[in-house]
Amino acid sequence: MANGTVYLVGAGPGDPDLLTLRGKARLEVAEAVVYDALIHPEVLRWVPPHAERICVGKRRGHHSWVQADITQLLIQKARQYRHVVRLKGGDPFLFGRGGEEMGDLQAAGVAVEVVPGITAGLAVPAAFGLPITHRGHSSSVVLVTGHEAAGQYPPRICWEAIARSADTIVIYMGLHHLPQIVPQLLAGGRPPSTPITLLSAGLGPPRQHWSTLGTVLAELAATPFEPPAIVTIGAVVGWAIAHRAISPATDTD
Repeated sequence: MANGTVYLVGAGPGDPDLLTLRGKARLEVAEAVVYDALIHPEVLRWVPPHAERICVGKRRGHHSWVQADITQLLIQKARQYRHVVRLKGGDPFLFGRGGEEMGDLQAAGVAVEVVPGITAGLAVPAAFGLPITHRGHSSSVVLVTGHEAAGQYPPRICWEAIARSADTIVIYMGLHHLPQIVPQLLAGGRPPSTPITLLSAGLGPPRQHWSTLGTVLAELAATPFEPPAIVTIGAVVGWAIAHRAISPATDTD
């Protein structure tokens, strides 16, 4: 039976200043930290010098760690140490596989504490001055992954239904699959003139690209936008552009 605790800590959207105080406190007592690829290096400055640091980051085309191996590593470290931090970008439970890890850890007898984090789907648009809800333009928002589990068929996500279900659509990890997503949103009734923006902020300089559903795929084919990115779709994007929160330029440093 394990005698340590694994803390599932959300590191936030990239900016180290957006780590929560509780997350910082858990890092300061950690004896081992298992962290993802998109964690800002400055967040790790609160980890004690003697603590183990293990990067298990998964990036497209470079999946060096499979989920089962990560879980087994956490169980092993919990049996070795009292305080183990599983440091995840954004929030552990929002497309972060935190629920999977918590269930497996608890099944192995490992105590788990969840430390919520600020998710990129809220923080990144806000950092660019884009409100994903607005009393005059958006009374509903859906947060959806653009990258379902490998081999998932039939897909759980019905993009045509999503097109009709919320004023604002925020897509995580959707850049690679936009050629499949956009036609389904159009088929679901979203007009081609619907504003869409791609926003990236976190480890590198902030970047943005705004467009419409009818033109974005041709623009990205000509000028690719490098991931990671949060895709936001809806009238609030047009509002932000009109209020110059988002500049009508492709990329901004």
